[in-house]
Amino acid sequence: MPLVNFSNLDFDQIKESLKDYLRSNSDFTDYDFEGSNLSVIVDTLAYNTYLNSYNANMVSNEVFIDSATLRENVVSLAKNVGYIPKSKTSAKSLIEFFVDTSRYTSQPGYITLKSGVFAVSRSFGARNAVFNIVDDITVPVVDNIAEFSNILIYEGTYIEENFTVDSFNPKQRFILNNSDIDTASIRVTVKPSQDSQIQRVYKQTQSLFDIDSESPIFFVQEVEDGRYELLFGDGVFGIKLESGNFIEVSYVISEEGSSGNNIGAFGFSGRIIDTRNGDLVNAAISPITTLQSSFGGAEIESVESIKKYSTKQFAAQGRAVTATDYETYVKTVYSDAESVSAYGGEEISPPEYGKVFLAIKPVEGAYLSNLIKDNILTNLEKYSVAGIEPVIIDLSYLYVEIYTTAYYNTNTALSAADIVSKIENSILKYSNSEELNKFGARFRYSTFQAKVDNTDDAITSNITRILLRRDLRVLLNTLAEYEICFGNAFQIDPTKFGCRLNGYTYNLRSSGFKISGVTDTLYIGDRPLDGKQGKLFFFKLDAEMNPVVVRDNVGKVDYKKGEVILFPVVITDTDYRTPFPMIKIQAIPMSNDIVGLQDLYLQLDVNSSTVNAIPDNILSGNDISGTNFEATSSYSDQKLTY
Repeated sequence: MPLVNFSNLDFDQIKESLKDYLRSNSDFTDYDFEGSNLSVIVDTLAYNTYLNSYNANMVSNEVFIDSATLRENVVSLAKNVGYIPKSKTSAKSLIEFFVDTSRYTSQPGYITLKSGVFAVSRSFGARNAVFNIVDDITVPVVDNIAEFSNILIYEGTYIEENFTVDSFNPKQRFILNNSDIDTASIRVTVKPSQDSQIQRVYKQTQSLFDIDSESPIFFVQEVEDGRYELLFGDGVFGIKLESGNFIEVSYVISEEGSSGNNIGAFGFSGRIIDTRNGDLVNAAISPITTLQSSFGGAEIESVESIKKYSTKQFAAQGRAVTATDYETYVKTVYSDAESVSAYGGEEISPPEYGKVFLAIKPVEGAYLSNLIKDNILTNLEKYSVAGIEPVIIDLSYLYVEIYTTAYYNTNTALSAADIVSKIENSILKYSNSEELNKFGARFRYSTFQAKVDNTDDAITSNITRILLRRDLRVLLNTLAEYEICFGNAFQIDPTKFGCRLNGYTYNLRSSGFKISGVTDTLYIGDRPLDGKQGKLFFFKLDAEMNPVVVRDNVGKVDYKKGEVILFPVVITDTDYRTPFPMIKIQAIPMSNDIVGLQDLYLQLDVNSSTVNAIPDNILSGNDISGTNFEATSSYSDQKLTY
């Protein structure tokens, strides 16, 4: 009988298979394996088979990028398709300051800010973050003042290393000694020899375009233990190094990563020298002015991200044509992008052909600064093809508000407050999950209800209502038309949802605002014309449920598309003015499953959600007949305003 193929890696099953094989031989038909010394040999064979099977399985897994788990292997496989994983990134800040040299008898013509440590943050948790200059910066002295403007500084530890080229060592590698390096901060100069006064600056590159045999370039690749190796030219693509060449390398190790963002106060700790003689300049140095608080700090790219984007970048073949290509390359040129949405101009109404719109959610903060937008567009130019114009738009937040009432068994719960607290923690955890915080996210109603039910064994059921909200930013005292899109269809059946009073329906709700020519606080209401379209009106409240229409036909609503348009109006004030004047508009979705469409970034608004807990007297045994059961409505309340 041949030995069977092992389909299970469990040691006990392998051992049992070996015994069955031996019993097939007449010499061992009734042999007691457990009570004999042969049991040791069987165990050894089983262990050997088990280890070999495990190793074979791991080896086969690690040669494919989909199944590989070790970072070193995933990086190596991504390298095969030309993908360079993003390194840990230092937070960067834009600053300026000036130096007053009026007390010098002999005025310097130029002064130089030396690379290395530049400043220390004045407040950053329990310690100070160090920021550095990666290149020497020389400026002229004009009227006894030397101005350093738009200086980019990097958070982290500034390190210098050097190598001597040894042509007699064919296996020589130039591997930097540290991990967590921000590869964008690497600077390389090469001298003919260590004592030479001549040096040449080498430029980091990632492609072979415009590279010839005289190009002073180097490549960077991640190797084992999260370190980085420098690769130089071979005489065909890039200058080939010669024996005895002395390589000087400087770089910044990011200590904080994403934690180094949003630092805006610095104290000077750098070195400034007189360019004429190299003497230190001890003149009056002004306080540092922060033009932009630190931004862009990020952790090293995860294994999951490498797997996802390496194949997409390979499919793009170094050019951005489709929306997916742009999503991939935005992640490449801007490592601080938490989520990216790209869609063609032909998908919007009215269409704008020849454009691709990009909405980018940064890791820190809600919006991108104009400086970062310009930098991203500049870096995308090398991938864009003729005839396609990338346009970065501010992302729009689509908020999901939750109104949950949970029933609980009083015999197993501590209190209603304890149940509410646990549910709120579950909602907060869900709101921070990757399932929601991205473009194209989907709020799954059944999943959410299950999370509420599973929060505590005492919870017997829950009734959850879903409402959508967008915050409309307004221009005060300016005649303007406003359009706001929800990307999800609205519910317009007034017999089940919304409210109907005096012939008007109130499926939409808004916060209060004032308009030119009207002293009262107004709100937005809607009046359906058919199953798809409706008109908007402004109303005031004489009492909580006594609306008075002030102006009719002030806008329109598309219930199927989830679009609200206000015709030109001068808004003079709003109830909500933080962080900017806004009108909060709330709508009842047709479906409780909510999708973040195009530039809509889906977020679960925990602060605006409500959680209640009610005793389930039936399951608790207090009211088995259910006579006094307290029912909770599954439909909207009758409020007219937000």
